[in-house]
Amino acid sequence: MSIDVDRFDQNSRPGQDSRPDRTAAASAAAASGAASPGTSTRPTMGEQWPVADFASNGFAVIDAGVSPQQLDQLRAEGLAVCRGERGPFEGLLPVPPGTTDEEVLRSYLCIHHPHKISDKLAQAMRLPAVVDALVQLIGPDIKSMQSMFFIKSEHKPGQAWHQDEYFIPTRDRSLTAAWIALDDATTDNGCLWVLPGSHRDGIIYPDREQDDDRFDCTDEAYDFPWSDDDAVPVQVPAGSVVLFNGYLLHRSLPNNGRRGFRRAFVSHYMSATSLLPWMLPIPEGVHLGKHDFRDIELIAGRDPYAYKGTEQLLAPMVRPSGEGGCAR
Repeated sequence: MSIDVDRFDQNSRPGQDSRPDRTAAASAAAASGAASPGTSTRPTMGEQWPVADFASNGFAVIDAGVSPQQLDQLRAEGLAVCRGERGPFEGLLPVPPGTTDEEVLRSYLCIHHPHKISDKLAQAMRLPAVVDALVQLIGPDIKSMQSMFFIKSEHKPGQAWHQDEYFIPTRDRSLTAAWIALDDATTDNGCLWVLPGSHRDGIIYPDREQDDDRFDCTDEAYDFPWSDDDAVPVQVPAGSVVLFNGYLLHRSLPNNGRRGFRRAFVSHYMSATSLLPWMLPIPEGVHLGKHDFRDIELIAGRDPYAYKGTEQLLAPMVRPSGEGGCAR
């Protein structure tokens, strides 16, 4: 795969404006088959979103980035984590004898940082198709700081509009997610929805608490110059990989399918040459401008800050789904 893209074009330069008229974003989306703003046309399952257009759209899809055998292994490993076979973690539920695999999975919406206790999921963060694309989008030196195993069975909620860079700030706007579809992701079972081009101004939009029962407890972004009518669903078959920029506005809706899962394995990556000012408190004696979170995985190339060493600061945990209310 060859990608001719300038990594620094992921966000607009001074003087560019992709706000109210959304002309550039709409043109880029239309060129890739996306719906134009304000229309009801929606992409179909597996419609092409070329990686070469990542800079314009803020996302792309790698078709068949994961083999059927790898898919089976990832699903099985996710189940093993949920069964407690890879060790205990915060929020893990006991599994009574006779509990079926489906019953176990339906107990969870998402597990954060499963790579911490699963060597196979740690390896999945380094899948060749993903790393090859990331190297061309971000650069030769790449680190990762987070993984998530989403299960999202029927009736489980989605997540409101948000930007990953709000949660994981980087110094150089290199944050990129790789969202591996372990099941077909459709509008029925809660696929991703994106606002193409919404990453390009490099703006972190305001956020607020929300109590919409379609979504989990995560706050929602608001006051951005796009509406829900501008959103397009990213419907992809199992084995596809969705890549998206940390500033891209995206959300997902509940799984409204009659029965079944919308599983995904998601990891977040950034340039290893950039500091990661993530997680408080800032260590005593460290200047704000030098704060650098060091619980990372080196994915490709070299780590210029290897002299700092690494730390084990995060642990696997169950993501609150919001069912029964959100504790604030």
